[in-house]
Amino acid sequence: MHRLRRWKALKSAHLARFQLDWQNIPPRAWSDVEHHPYARDLDLLGPHSLLHLIDTTVSTQGRERLTSWFLSQSSPPRSWGARQALIRELAPLSLLRDRIALEATLVDQQEIDGARLLAVLHSPVGYSGLTMLLLIETALAGMTLVLLIGNLMNWLPSYWMLPFALYAFIYLLVRGRTKDVFDHAVALHHHLEKVAAVFTRLERMSMHHTPALSELCTPLRRDALKPSHSLKQAAGLLARLSIKAHPLVHYALNAIGPWDLYYTFRLQELQQRISQSVPAWFEIFAEFEASSALANFAYLHPDYSWPTLTSPDKPSSHNGVPAAFTADRLAHPLIPRIARVANDLHLEGSGHIVLVTGSNMSGKSTFLRTVGVNLCLAQTGAPVCAEQFEWAWARPACCIRVDDSLETGLSFFYAEVKRLKSILTAVGRPDLPPVLFLIDEVFRGTNNRERLLGARAFIEALAKSRGFGLITTHDLELTDLTRQIPTLQNMHFQETVHNGMLQFDYRLRPGPCPTTNALRIMALEGLPVPAQNP
Repeated sequence: MHRLRRWKALKSAHLARFQLDWQNIPPRAWSDVEHHPYARDLDLLGPHSLLHLIDTTVSTQGRERLTSWFLSQSSPPRSWGARQALIRELAPLSLLRDRIALEATLVDQQEIDGARLLAVLHSPVGYSGLTMLLLIETALAGMTLVLLIGNLMNWLPSYWMLPFALYAFIYLLVRGRTKDVFDHAVALHHHLEKVAAVFTRLERMSMHHTPALSELCTPLRRDALKPSHSLKQAAGLLARLSIKAHPLVHYALNAIGPWDLYYTFRLQELQQRISQSVPAWFEIFAEFEASSALANFAYLHPDYSWPTLTSPDKPSSHNGVPAAFTADRLAHPLIPRIARVANDLHLEGSGHIVLVTGSNMSGKSTFLRTVGVNLCLAQTGAPVCAEQFEWAWARPACCIRVDDSLETGLSFFYAEVKRLKSILTAVGRPDLPPVLFLIDEVFRGTNNRERLLGARAFIEALAKSRGFGLITTHDLELTDLTRQIPTLQNMHFQETVHNGMLQFDYRLRPGPCPTTNALRIMALEGLPVPAQNP
């Protein structure tokens, strides 16, 4: 019944992910990304974020690996193609993924702490003289037993008390040396049982039709030390050592024989055998977990398309620098299906900038996040929320969500200036892939005149750089820059008025925005506005 309840919980969580039912998606632990160039802007981490939706990992190492794929995209990994192939193979294997998640949560729902397990399996559990002490204690225990039997049979006086007293003295003298082993045993033997069960599934599964998964798991099968068997042994030894949590039973067993010394010796031997292999096992498990999370995302969204990474040798820029982003019917994966609106976007070549104008609430900021989120998904190897998606590797850089800081004494405008400066620095790196920048309301923190002058200069600098991307603005005067900058393109969102109410279709259209709505919104909310829009 417990297994069935856990199985039902897994399926309920998948259904919640499919329906974007955030209240029923299990929460996760988030790292601090305050100074990351795009994580907060694109809602990658935190409640109701992309990783909140995707993350199904059951270990800290798997979660860290998955997070790193989203947060470290400065250059294409050599294994990107192999990673996407692995994710595509795992996508239809929902039963395998769920069984592994089930094995990892049957004992308890606590995350498998891979780093801690590695630290324990690497830190020496024995001490100098352990073998000699074990032999002495074993000899004294055997002598005590023989003399005790002789005494009980009335063959000998109570000589057994002498070796037993020496045995007890040595035991009390060295018992403190096993304290660290005991602490680890109590806390970690359940974790090792879970990991062993997971590796058992990976070792036994058929991989005839999954070459990428077979390649990943080959070390687990070829290793003379089977991970599942070795980790089960370690779990069993730690379980026997954890008997110290029950003092009466613990003292009784150690009175009969050197229980603690024997199992510490066994654990030391096992540690010496597997210490070189364990890091590779956990590395494989982390890769499998992160890939499985993205495969589950693909399984729940079969209508999403697999992105195509263009060859670095493909000419895709007027100055020879590969820079391209082509997407048809691109939409935001965190918006419910019934509400999301898809748009097309085509960026080609370094210096290509789309200047997006539009009314308030028309969808400009959301569209920037749509582009950024799908770029991050593509560069992790996952499917994207689009009908077709082809791109050359790019470094995401955003200035969308900028906050002032009382703690550091930064005003909103100064924080924005620092963020824009970091983007300008990034686009000047010739040794890295081009930057796809997404900038919302450039220089919004200052007055109209200086904002317009600064924005013109900034856009001109970006147009000459190794970056490309989108900039939104309310300053319609900036749309005239297309006369000076051939790589600048105007596009817009707009609204309509129906029965005195503003309506938005969130469709991206060519050209500058022909309408504004700020005064209409003020009037609809009862604020005083001029009789006519000047």
